[in-house]
Amino acid sequence: MHTPHPTGDIDPFFVFDYAPLHAADDLSTDQRLTTYWDVEAGQRGPAPVPPWVVQDSGAIDTELGVLKTGKEADVFLLERTASTPGTDAACLLAAKRYRDADHRSFHRSARYTEGRGVRRSRDQRALAKGTTYGRAVAAGRWAHAEWEAMCHAWEVGLPIPYPVSIQGTELLMEFVGEPDGTAAPRLAQVTGDPPLLAHLWDQTRDVVLGLAGQGWAHGDLSAYNLLVHGETLVVIDLPQVVDVVANPQGADLLHRDCTTVTAWFLRRGVDADAEELFAEALALAL
Repeated sequence: MHTPHPTGDIDPFFVFDYAPLHAADDLSTDQRLTTYWDVEAGQRGPAPVPPWVVQDSGAIDTELGVLKTGKEADVFLLERTASTPGTDAACLLAAKRYRDADHRSFHRSARYTEGRGVRRSRDQRALAKGTTYGRAVAAGRWAHAEWEAMCHAWEVGLPIPYPVSIQGTELLMEFVGEPDGTAAPRLAQVTGDPPLLAHLWDQTRDVVLGLAGQGWAHGDLSAYNLLVHGETLVVIDLPQVVDVVANPQGADLLHRDCTTVTAWFLRRGVDADAEELFAEALALAL
């Protein structure tokens, strides 16, 4: 008597025996399946995607440790490794996770959000009342503000980490540092010789003017949110970026950015002029 093959009489050559490469239960507590394809297209970084970004749908994200603990968000180092057989592709990412209002030690001033709209009236009411939902909206609001600013900044060529994806209040971005996981130092940690400092000042000036060219002030620019990778400056921490025209305090915040960074370089003997930088930036922003 003929016994049918489990797949009928199809030649086994044409039968695909699928088995998932990884199951969530197989992962350790510091691992997860990649979230890259779990989000909508607008929540993934701008095209063209840099070739170093691992886009494998079965990739594993492994948390390697804390890069920075802040007043409103923490940044973690992740390694994303591809699961495709025959490849050893991997990349390091920085995961910035915003806390809700109950777990922050810092609350941003409303001066940064003047000129920004909240699309849904329910969200606006919740923010005003400080409800549990409103606190969640607030955390997501800052994460998405930074995401949108980073995507635009990347597209116009400003020196920022590539924004990989956003999901909820977690923003994944390019890790700025060495392949062994050593993070690039902040400008505040740099004690270089005069030619290097002069070169970094030129780049800082370009950052201020580049942001102003988009109508923006960083809003909190200092030697602590400028990274130095080799001899290249990278600007980070963009959630409070302000529209210089739409925000009534935009010009004041731009002026503060200019004086803060200029003062740091002046103390190290670099010839820098805050008022000259402010005048040039303001002309670009208006």
